[in-house]
Amino acid sequence: MKIVRWGKLGQETFGIIDDSRIADLSEVSELDGIAPFTSDWFAAIRTTKLDTLPTVEDGVRIGACIPRPGTLLCIGLNYSDHAAEAGMSAPAEPVMFMKASNAITGPFDPVPMPAGTLKLDWEVELGVVIGTGGSNIARADALAHVAGYCTVNDLSARDWQLEGTGQWVKGKSFPGAAPVGPWLVTPDEVGDPQSLSLSLQVDGSQRQSGSTRKMIFDVATIIAEASRYMALEPGDLIATGTPAGVGMGHTPPVYLRAGQRVRTEVEGLGAQDVMITAKAG
Repeated sequence: MKIVRWGKLGQETFGIIDDSRIADLSEVSELDGIAPFTSDWFAAIRTTKLDTLPTVEDGVRIGACIPRPGTLLCIGLNYSDHAAEAGMSAPAEPVMFMKASNAITGPFDPVPMPAGTLKLDWEVELGVVIGTGGSNIARADALAHVAGYCTVNDLSARDWQLEGTGQWVKGKSFPGAAPVGPWLVTPDEVGDPQSLSLSLQVDGSQRQSGSTRKMIFDVATIIAEASRYMALEPGDLIATGTPAGVGMGHTPPVYLRAGQRVRTEVEGLGAQDVMITAKAG
C-alpha cells in the first residue's frame, strides 16, 4: 500500500492511494489510538473497505508521508562513488549522524534558502521507516522491522557542514532540509530494497542517477548496526545515503540557487518537486 499525509501544514491527516485517487483514512475509527506504522495499524487499514472511504479533493497539499519522527538518522558515505567524489575513503562501518527531525517538509513544499549559506547541495536517498522498534536487532531479522520506504532529499549546507569548526548536523538541520515523500510504500510493494534506482534533477538537468545495489551497507545491515547504539521506535526514519553526483562533487562545485527546482525520485516511491526560494529571515 501507498500511504500519504495531506492537508494544511501542521494539520495533515492520513490517506491511502486507491487506484488513481487518495482515500481519506481520517474517518477509520479502527485506527483511533493505534500508533501509526505498527503492525496493528496496517492490519486495521487492510481490513477497511477502501471503496467506502471519501475521496480527497484534487489539488490538496501533500505533506511529508510521516509525522515528525522521534529519530531522523542519516548514513553518510554509503555509496563508494559518492565517498570518492567527496575525497573520502569508503568507511569500514556505517557512518551515522542525526538530522533535526523538524527539518522535515513536504515533497512539494518550497524550501527557503538558509540565510548565510552559499553552498546548498542536494542528495537523493532511500528512506526507511521503522514499524517495529527494538535494540540489538539481528541483521537476519532487520527487514521485518520496516514499515515502509520513501523518497528523501538530504539537503545540505556544505559550508556549515564542512568549514569552520564543521559538524554534519549543522549543515543538515535547517528548516526544509529534509523533503520526505510523497508516499510511504509498504515492503510487499517495494520488494528488494537493494534493487531500486535513484535520480535527481535540477531544473530538468540530470544530476544524480544511481542504484541501491551500490550501497556499501545494505538496509538490513544499517538497521542492525543502528539498533546497537540506539533504540529504534515505530515512525523513526533512516536516510540511507546518496550516490555520486552531488553539487560538491562537480569540478568546480555547483550549488543550488533561489528559483531552482529540484526533482528527486526513488523507483516505485514517487517523485518530489521542490522550489528553492529566497533566503529565510
